[in-house]
Amino acid sequence: MKFSSLYCFLLLLIFQTDFGQNEETSRRQRRKMYHRRLRKSSLSTHRSVRQPGIQQMKTVTPAAKLPIINLDYSIEENFESFLSVPGVESSYNVLPGKKGHCLANGMIMYNKAVWSPEPCTTCLCLNGKVLCDETKCHPQMCPQTIIPEGECCPVCSDTEQREPTNLPHKQQSPPWVEMNRALRKEELQLEEDEEEVKQDENREQKKKTFSPGDWGRPINEGQSREGKAQRPEEEGRQAHQHRNPARENEEDDDEEEEDDDDEEEDDDDEDEDETIRGDTFRMPPRLPIPATPRGIPSLPSMCSLSYKTISCISADLTQIPPLTAPEITSLELIDNSITSIPDEAFNGLPNLERLDLSKNNITSSGIGPKAFKFLKNLMRLNMDGNNLVTIPSELPSTLEELKINENKLQVIDEESLSDLNQLVTLELEGNNLSETNVNSLAFKHLKSLSYLRLGRNKFRIIPQGLPASIEELYLENNQIEEITEISFNHTRKINVIGLRYNKIEENRIAPLAWINQENLESIDLSYNKLYHVPSYLPKSLVHLVLIGNQIERIPGYVFGHMEPGLEYLYLSFNKLVDDGIDRVSFYGAYHSLRELFLDHNELKSIPPGVQEMKALHFLRLNNNKIRNILPEQICNAEEDDDSNLQHLHLENNYIKTREIPSYAFSCIRSYSSIVLKPQNIK
Repeated sequence: MKFSSLYCFLLLLIFQTDFGQNEETSRRQRRKMYHRRLRKSSLSTHRSVRQPGIQQMKTVTPAAKLPIINLDYSIEENFESFLSVPGVESSYNVLPGKKGHCLANGMIMYNKAVWSPEPCTTCLCLNGKVLCDETKCHPQMCPQTIIPEGECCPVCSDTEQREPTNLPHKQQSPPWVEMNRALRKEELQLEEDEEEVKQDENREQKKKTFSPGDWGRPINEGQSREGKAQRPEEEGRQAHQHRNPARENEEDDDEEEEDDDDEEEDDDDEDEDETIRGDTFRMPPRLPIPATPRGIPSLPSMCSLSYKTISCISADLTQIPPLTAPEITSLELIDNSITSIPDEAFNGLPNLERLDLSKNNITSSGIGPKAFKFLKNLMRLNMDGNNLVTIPSELPSTLEELKINENKLQVIDEESLSDLNQLVTLELEGNNLSETNVNSLAFKHLKSLSYLRLGRNKFRIIPQGLPASIEELYLENNQIEEITEISFNHTRKINVIGLRYNKIEENRIAPLAWINQENLESIDLSYNKLYHVPSYLPKSLVHLVLIGNQIERIPGYVFGHMEPGLEYLYLSFNKLVDDGIDRVSFYGAYHSLRELFLDHNELKSIPPGVQEMKALHFLRLNNNKIRNILPEQICNAEEDDDSNLQHLHLENNYIKTREIPSYAFSCIRSYSSIVLKPQNIK
């Protein structure tokens, strides 16, 4: 009986084990199938989000969870939202730059621009793509190396002579002082090596100058092993006096051959010694020692030298330090207490290409009339965050970039910028400029100007006299109320206009203000006083931002005249209602619209025409008052083609997810791109 009971127990145990393994295997297979589908959809979406012509689309990684939905809309498990995949969430707070430009750390970089985002890395903007390259370092043949401050590559270190690295920065010697010490030590070492070689040659020479009969004679004091009292030439002459004349020629030939062999052995010894030794800045003795940067004065405390750049950032300077370094091309004096720039301030730095004087206390009266005149190679000047009331005079004609943001500029006359015909970028934000103190001919001579920022000033109209070369114009945070027909008469190349945070109404935009512009692709009218989407928009418009207005209606056919068609329309944070949108509101954009943001409005249903937007990738309808999703509002059941829609936001509405028809999202490739939770309860 006991045996049969034990046998039944074992059978039951085996059966449970097999059943558990089969159940676990099926669960793993289901999980693998799910992750495989999710990975495929992620890859396809990641490829498609790289939209042409948009360089300033930021990436956001939300932390929201997304329920996976079955056909009966029951919740299985909570998985990470598809939006956690980097590079897919779009940001509508910035305008895209002109095609070919790049966005780096929030700044627009022109095509073929070069910059260094971090030490030892250089980046290039090439046709809208950012290409970066890290500095390559040559291997050092020494046992111990260090990376000096501000440098990229390691150098050999001398632990005996090098100063302790734990000293404060201001007590350490400047880089060129360390180099001089190392090179001087190298010279002394080479001299000692040469002296040892000579002594070895003398000893060998003494051995060979004795004749066979001399081996029995004692060596005189003058013929000591050190060879200091008697020269090798004298020893040779004494030895020749005791030689047999008959063998003299034969011995000479033998001596020459032996000398050649000795020289080759010495050379081999020197080469072997060089590969073994690891002194600081060790160089082959037959190569010329590079010239040291003599004449460069010691830097002030808390300043550093890196390649051709002197950096004195937050160094408590009250005046520009006297420097004489013709090879320096960049000088950074950021965040100090400098108040003046005398005429001779940069006489010792004639080859400066970049000068940064931002965040100081420099006044217009403290700048000498010839302070910048002799900087014949200067291309970039930054004077942000000072106390200037006028633009400095006698600026070099080589300037390509001038920044005087956050100052107290009160006037720009006709002569202020007259010599800057190579200027490409001009930034004058955060000053006291207006149409009353900016001369209409102030920009007349800027034949190369492409990028102009005049935000955070007091303009009430678009500045007059803009150069024909202008491509990007930013006038946010002013008091502009209208856009007249003559505002952009001469700016046929303009591509981007930023007018955020002004006081513009749609009836104050003249019908011919910009409708005939052929290159104008991006307009930002966010946070103005618009009640309708403006009519008479540019034909070439691709990107329209109208966030934060009072817009209640999208007029019919307002986008119908655009070619090739509007691609990005952002209407978030407005007052749109169902009656304000009809099927012809998006006429002309059905085939081109890629992103449509209608979140944070007062819509109670899905707007008509969404199912006809075949190019749509991103649709935001979250934070509205939508209660239900009717059949064929998003997907057309009669068409078998999959939709291009990759992101659909419907959260924070009043939708009952269990009442959504099972085929409402049938055209969407992956349910993981649909965000339905959370919903409001009312």
